[in-house]
Amino acid sequence: MGQGLWRVARNQQLQQEGYSEQGYLSREQGRRMAASSIPNTSHRKQVQGGIDIYHLLKDLANDELLWQGLCKSTWGHCSIYNKNLPLGFSFRKLYMQLDEGSLTFNANPDEGVNYFMSKGILDDSPKEIAKFIFCTRTLNWKKLRIYLDERRDVLDDLVTLHNFRNQFLPNALREFFRHIHAPEERGEYLETLITKFSHRFCACNPDLMRELGLSPDAVYVLCYSLILLSIDLTSPHVKNKMSKREFIRNTRRAAQNISEDFVGHLYDNIYLIGHVAA
Repeated sequence: MGQGLWRVARNQQLQQEGYSEQGYLSREQGRRMAASSIPNTSHRKQVQGGIDIYHLLKDLANDELLWQGLCKSTWGHCSIYNKNLPLGFSFRKLYMQLDEGSLTFNANPDEGVNYFMSKGILDDSPKEIAKFIFCTRTLNWKKLRIYLDERRDVLDDLVTLHNFRNQFLPNALREFFRHIHAPEERGEYLETLITKFSHRFCACNPDLMRELGLSPDAVYVLCYSLILLSIDLTSPHVKNKMSKREFIRNTRRAAQNISEDFVGHLYDNIYLIGHVAA
């Protein structure tokens, strides 16, 4: 935070004084030499020919527009952003509350969400919670995975926020698992995630589904095959890697209407780019 304010202060100083980068460095060296001869009791005073950095930083720290930008760039969606804010509302205070709430979430997700609601930051709505999660990158992914497993209503709304239109299936699956992390082991939750993804992918690409003759069930089979292939090709414990021919044969056996070329492209993508759920 302090480094960011310093960069803003330095840029404003350069603009106000019209320094070039080289000229600034040479003058700054001279300024430091001059400052070294000034008694410590006056270290906050303005150096001759310059500006008072201390007061500039102090002004920036109290700049509500700056704090508003920091809030919205870190937490992209909060219910409070769309409300009529009372007179004297402080985005600096909101930033501190958002930071505190994120830390609380990363220790206990339920308590974190309750904290946001108690401060009026989030509405008690699965859709609002889902938007907050989708637009935030400060939440611990392991805690988030636990929370979404328990709150399937929030998970449903979070899935609908993804747009997979015109994306190749493995790339869309990677994007999905970047936001909604896959469990470490196979089980009911992983099956639920793949099912929800399959329906959402088909809903985003109706023309492609008709062209390829794919249904949500067929996409489900492909997704599971891609995950197993990812493990097979990337795991150091698997000595005999699955060949492209084997993958095509096994996948078409499970989903017979899928073209051989399409399945081959799926294999190439995993082979060249890597795991879909890493």
